[in-house]
Amino acid sequence: MKLSRRHALQALSAAIAPLSIAPPCMAPPCMANERAQRFRLIVLDVGGTILQDRGDVVEALQRAMARRDITVSAAEIGPWRGASKRAVIRHFVEERSKLSALARQTLADDIYKDFVEQVNQAYQSVPPIPGAEETIRKLRENDYLVATTTGFDRAIVMPIFRRLGWEKYFAAMVASDDVAQGRPAPYMLFHAMETALVDNVSEVMAVGDTPIDLRAASNAGLRGMVGVLSGAGTDEQLRREPHTDIISSVADLPALLAPKR
Repeated sequence: MKLSRRHALQALSAAIAPLSIAPPCMAPPCMANERAQRFRLIVLDVGGTILQDRGDVVEALQRAMARRDITVSAAEIGPWRGASKRAVIRHFVEERSKLSALARQTLADDIYKDFVEQVNQAYQSVPPIPGAEETIRKLRENDYLVATTTGFDRAIVMPIFRRLGWEKYFAAMVASDDVAQGRPAPYMLFHAMETALVDNVSEVMAVGDTPIDLRAASNAGLRGMVGVLSGAGTDEQLRREPHTDIISSVADLPALLAPKR
């Protein structure tokens, strides 16, 4: 019997669960050797990393849930930044609704539909992070493959890329509904590697603005795990997670990747 991609990924997850991946060596000799090996694929988060984070997502989640008598604070949503938005809604519905299982599923679906409508409206005007497109263009000019991953479903993120004319830059554009489980699971990163035909995690760098972004990169065993301070995560929050670098924004990425003399 042929498995769907979602079921195949779930089976793979169960098979590899007992395995652990050694953390990257952070000692100076190790880092010098690692820098000498060129990355091939740079995987960028979307909101807060290449698009400005104006707080629209948190506000939309709060409004959509509040309209159905589920009150959630921004602080409670904070640890979920970067995760699948469906998963965020499902979590709070399961936690706070006393409805039957079937009714909770219907409620979560209704909340998500409301959320999508709000976010699609808001993101018609959300601008890129300053320097983001120039960075992406420089990466492509220097023969890096570039991909994106996001906690948004495809129905949200693809219209954004079409509006900006960015689709042409990316070897892969992975949304949370493309995989069995969103961040901090590593599956979106693996799917980006699969689509870009990169088979070695030592050739991949992930860049994101939330602790969950860095956890996903660590869970994938990537050699590059870069936090940016342009979005939801603070310097203190990001430094508590596994990382190789923390930079101000994606605009600093070309300099980070430039050969060191």
